[in-house]
Amino acid sequence: MPKMKSVKGAVKRFKVKKSGKIKRGTAYRSHILTKVDGKHHRKMRKPKYVDKADIKNIKEMIA
Repeated sequence: MPKMKSVKGAVKRFKVKKSGKIKRGTAYRSHILTKVDGKHHRKMRKPKYVDKADIKNIKEMIA
């Protein structure tokens, strides 16, 4: 039986932390941030984590 291949797009986008949570990027952070409200812009700095419902699927893609 062949080896299971990881999804390279998922490997680049997600990081599994020691606690088991999966860290993800924030949307709408790439450019044209002058239009974004300052409060919202600050909020986007904080780390974001994947929802519990999606953890199993993402771990399968990464492993």
